[in-house]
Amino acid sequence: MLALRLVRGSHPLVQLRRLLVAAAAAGVGFLLLCTLGYAVGHPEHSSASVLRLLWCALPIAATVQFAVAVARTDPATRPRPGLSSIGLGPARLTAIAATSTAVACTLGSMVALLVYLHLRGDITGLPFDGAAAGLLAAGQPLPLAAALTLLAIVPVAGATTAGLALRPRTRTPAPEGSARPVPTGLPWGVALIAVGLAVETYAGRGGGDGVALPGRFDGSPAGVLAGWILTAAGLALAGPGLTHLSGRLLQAARPGAVRLLAGRVLMDEAHRIGRPLGVVSAVLSGALAAATVHAASDGGTAFGPLTGLGAGVVVACTTATLLTASLESRQGRARTTEALARIGAPPTVLRTAALLRAAALLAVFLPLTWLIGELAALPLTA
Repeated sequence: MLALRLVRGSHPLVQLRRLLVAAAAAGVGFLLLCTLGYAVGHPEHSSASVLRLLWCALPIAATVQFAVAVARTDPATRPRPGLSSIGLGPARLTAIAATSTAVACTLGSMVALLVYLHLRGDITGLPFDGAAAGLLAAGQPLPLAAALTLLAIVPVAGATTAGLALRPRTRTPAPEGSARPVPTGLPWGVALIAVGLAVETYAGRGGGDGVALPGRFDGSPAGVLAGWILTAAGLALAGPGLTHLSGRLLQAARPGAVRLLAGRVLMDEAHRIGRPLGVVSAVLSGALAAATVHAASDGGTAFGPLTGLGAGVVVACTTATLLTASLESRQGRARTTEALARIGAPPTVLRTAALLRAAALLAVFLPLTWLIGELAALPLTA
């Protein structure tokens, strides 16, 4: 009840972010229900149904990541002085954040169920002259228990992940005179990217049984899919290290005050915005590879509506997660910004530093994203 009251009394922008989480959960829930409808309508194609269900893992992961990012920036769950005296300590606030996430995701899942039942004709008859009847297995009985189980995946995963990410931690103070916490995932990320590209190249040249990838890329061997997954995981793992490296590059060659400020901020925020940047880079490189393969096939690989919905959910959620992490980073720098304003720093200094940070990140991530996308598509187009 307290979580619902906090949700109702939040700022409109906070409410908008929660509604975006609900919209993402609705998109994923609709994909899961369509997968269930395909399994009901094609019982002889059980392997294809399992593969469709596995492909829903990408939109689910993107939605859960976005839900956690929104929960981290929620002012209602931020520890403040005096809350512990009324029973709102860190553990209780974590429970409220998990509950709020579960409420938003459940709302989206219920909307997905209503839309799915409406398009099947189970509520008011078949709409759109029955255009979606074959896709949604209209006329076949829908197993309610299976549908509710699938719809519960996103709320349960989102609430659990939000609770784990925001749980109270006992922090050990850093030794006096120690350097900043440098991200250690860059070497492992580079290694995963190299292994993923090698696996994909080997599988693409060696051939093998095709996997029914989204968009009907039926001739792609299973090893190519494994290579894409390893490459994407490597980019996500290397994101914080690349962000930290961007900050160091900004401070190279006798920097001035603005470059020094921009570089230090990037180094401090490497863990917070580096992982979402790596995930966005992985998504964009995958989209570039898919577009390259589609162009090389002379339009022979048609993208279906569910493929477009799943891709749209992934792109929208990862982009929104990056923007939300940037907002969280800005909130964390509020005291530093106020201190700079008190000592007379002009506003143009902060704006120039922000532009330099954006330029440095684009200079590092854009060429890497393009290169990996081209290399990922090369085995399938050669």
